[in-house]
Amino acid sequence: MNPVFTRLVLPAALSAAFLTPALAADLIITNGKVATMVKEGSFAQAVAMKDGKIEAVGSNAQILKLKQANTQVIDAGGRTVIPGLNDSHLHVIREGLNYNAELRWDGVTSLKKAMEMLKEQAARTPEGAWIKVVGGWNEFQFEEKRLPTLEEINAAVPDKPVFLLYLYGLGFLNQKGIETLGYNKDTKFKDGVVELDAQGKPTGKLIAKPNALILYTTLAKTNVLPRDQQLNSTLHYYRELNRLGVTSAIDAGGGGQNFPDDYGVSVELAKDGKLTVRTSYYLFAQKPGKELEDYQRWLTLTKPDTNQHMFYANGYTTEGAGENLVWSAADFENFLEPRPDMPEQMEGELEAVLRLLVKNRWPFRIHATYGESIDRDLAVIEKVNKEMPLKGLRWFFDHAETISDAQLARVKALGGGIAVQDRMHFQGEHYWKQYGAQTRQMPPIRKMLEMKLPVGLGTDGTRVSSYGPWPSVYWAVTGKTAGGLSLWQPKDILSRYEALKLMTSGSAWMSGEEKVKGTLAKGQYADLVILPQDYFSMPVEQIKNLESALTVVNGRVVYAGKDFAQYAQPLPEVAPEWSPVKHYGGYQNK
Repeated sequence: MNPVFTRLVLPAALSAAFLTPALAADLIITNGKVATMVKEGSFAQAVAMKDGKIEAVGSNAQILKLKQANTQVIDAGGRTVIPGLNDSHLHVIREGLNYNAELRWDGVTSLKKAMEMLKEQAARTPEGAWIKVVGGWNEFQFEEKRLPTLEEINAAVPDKPVFLLYLYGLGFLNQKGIETLGYNKDTKFKDGVVELDAQGKPTGKLIAKPNALILYTTLAKTNVLPRDQQLNSTLHYYRELNRLGVTSAIDAGGGGQNFPDDYGVSVELAKDGKLTVRTSYYLFAQKPGKELEDYQRWLTLTKPDTNQHMFYANGYTTEGAGENLVWSAADFENFLEPRPDMPEQMEGELEAVLRLLVKNRWPFRIHATYGESIDRDLAVIEKVNKEMPLKGLRWFFDHAETISDAQLARVKALGGGIAVQDRMHFQGEHYWKQYGAQTRQMPPIRKMLEMKLPVGLGTDGTRVSSYGPWPSVYWAVTGKTAGGLSLWQPKDILSRYEALKLMTSGSAWMSGEEKVKGTLAKGQYADLVILPQDYFSMPVEQIKNLESALTVVNGRVVYAGKDFAQYAQPLPEVAPEWSPVKHYGGYQNK
């Protein structure tokens, strides 16, 4: 045996030292560079899976002792094997309902190409249906470094309605879209502006000031897929996540995502055992001023750790409350506008909801972008904790771009964590323009790790950021935006091991699964990914375009690329026939 490989394998091989034929595996991966992620530099050659869990890791010879006649053996061909990615903040359930109806610009590298896609999609979209690009992109990913103009949008699609969502700041309607919605000079929104031209007619630009409700309200007026196509859409979105190496996601709820109504499709698929990403979901309050009533009702309908998946442990599970606990606490990350101040009634509304959740031992998460918001949130959490101790109840902040060291210490004292996302990868240039160049890492991930806070990495896909996990990993190991702006000091940039750990076992903390998910070791869930390139040594700029060569969830293959085509699992054809997904797919890293 190669002495270098021996040195790397031996720590991971200990679990394979006393294997017996009685422990026959269901699936074995051989000839891999298996990153166990148990500790940095821990690699093995092969991994065995049985009954949905890792049975052993070690050398080919050790692991093949578990092979019997019915064992499936897959040769990784020297490729790198990693634990499945786990997105700690993804709007997966909502996107499942809409994926097939959306044209995705995620990963498109030129505005010219994006506009060609828009025009081509309009040609195949039937009368009465909208052409929609619903987030996941920005101008800095384009070689032209600019947004499309309204003139370009109208020239590309003059006769069918178009809606483009840009971050949480702007929306673009073509003239047919304005006509379809009936927007005019009298159309008003409390926290947004319908831009008018010199003649007092809507131009098609919608401006969030400061929150995104004008954009969400407009999007809600476009067409939705019928239920049978929502089922199809959800299957294809989950497959898309598997293609990118995602095996688990923690759903943060979302605007317009009502429980239990908008969960019916994913529940049906979970009960049929068809969902291929382990999904833990938090419940998001929908009606301003009625949040306490929402949670009181939801307490009677479900409870944490309620699993509805037919085959997977923790396959489709209620997790807790949030990220929107009360609307008055929301501080939308619209860096095109100044920071919003939360209203005076926020503390009273948040306290009432927190008391209910803590009393009933519901984990919770809370959206907070700015340190000014976090300070007020923490004061309420600390007040509730004094009278109703959290006592280890799992809770965390989402985002926390400008959280201070003192606030991190308060989070730690309360047993909380932080779920971070690559929103600055998409909005870093806007933040710098609004507030000036920053010397502090945002969010301060390095400081969080030094303080040993629980930290999970994610995307906040699919609207403000892309759902693609690899741009988030790329951002963590470079500190760069999609446009190449370096945001972090060299000392703050994460190693490839650190970044991957945050997107695997780090995120598992957010759903209480850190003991069973995120490493390739005996007893862990058998969720793993074979990569086409070596993540640990490949050129860093290529990381953002990584995808999976083969994805395994619960010890079964759920996605296979061209190099492993013989293991591919069939899906029904994309519906409807005109779906952008049928013609372009999703994330454009191909």
